[in-house]
Amino acid sequence: MLTPDLLRRLPKAELHVHLDGSLRPRTMVELARAVRVELPSRDPESLRRHMLVDDAADLGEYLRRFDLTIVLLQTPEAIERVAYEMVEDAARDQVRLLEVRYCPELSTRGGLSVDQVIAAEWRGLSRGARDFGVRTGIINCSLRHFDPAVSLRLAGQSVANRSHGVVGFDLAGGEQGRPPGMHRAAFDVALAGGLGITVHAGEAAGADSVADAIRSCHANRIGHGTRLFEDAVLQDYVRDRRILIETNLSSNLQTGAVARLADHPVRRYYDAGLNVTLCSDSWLMSGTTLSHEYWLAHTELGFSREEIDRMILNAFASSFLPWPDRQALLTEVSAELEATR
Repeated sequence: MLTPDLLRRLPKAELHVHLDGSLRPRTMVELARAVRVELPSRDPESLRRHMLVDDAADLGEYLRRFDLTIVLLQTPEAIERVAYEMVEDAARDQVRLLEVRYCPELSTRGGLSVDQVIAAEWRGLSRGARDFGVRTGIINCSLRHFDPAVSLRLAGQSVANRSHGVVGFDLAGGEQGRPPGMHRAAFDVALAGGLGITVHAGEAAGADSVADAIRSCHANRIGHGTRLFEDAVLQDYVRDRRILIETNLSSNLQTGAVARLADHPVRRYYDAGLNVTLCSDSWLMSGTTLSHEYWLAHTELGFSREEIDRMILNAFASSFLPWPDRQALLTEVSAELEATR
């Protein structure tokens, strides 16, 4: 029988979660005090409630909460601390593989270089990996509203930092009216440099956004993909090529991508044979954990234990780790899942 506690104890992989969306409220208070930044509240619990996005009309309003966290991520010490704490929090939720995404350009306002930002994030993730036994990787994001030349530079810097934990490249930010193909040159560089490619698409724009992410940007995975069902031929293509759909139930509800969880298309995607998994997107803004997302899938969408196990394994199989490492994790995790049945 599935319970929240059992889901928490299951080994899991988190492939879509944002650094700037997952700060601890108490850490925000301490970082803000150090750099004399005013927050809506200095009380961690009040701040937690403020940061939970339960009043957004669309994706744009959801993203505005990130202004309060990005301003705190302008020093190496702050970036390293937040990255380390993310690994600790992931381990508490029995996450064994954590791929963290962030746009390092956002932390250059105070004089840091992109390389310094990546190095600080990797120090935090690496230290957390050693202390808590979680495999980690960095997915660097560019943003849709950036000039494509900035995306091209970020892709080159991401490839150059593969030795500092960068495993993937992504495009995030406001989707409507900004097709991913505008940044095609950056993804050509990421592909040539051997990075995994995931693109936010099909959340605030339609299936054409998903098609552009695949055809122009070489996406191996799609972030959200909530409106993929609008194109049946494309949906079959995604199924047949085993392109992973990184599903985010709570944030899709918060941004208005779905009106209610019971209508979320991940149920029909799974039933149609697509390669899907669950992710949490932003622990702070969405007020969730990966275990809670699986609980929602069970209670709101009727996913069984067997189906949840399959989505967990899909995540490990579709991560940006080298294939031999994925195989080893799949063997280990499959045995653990079987032992808890």
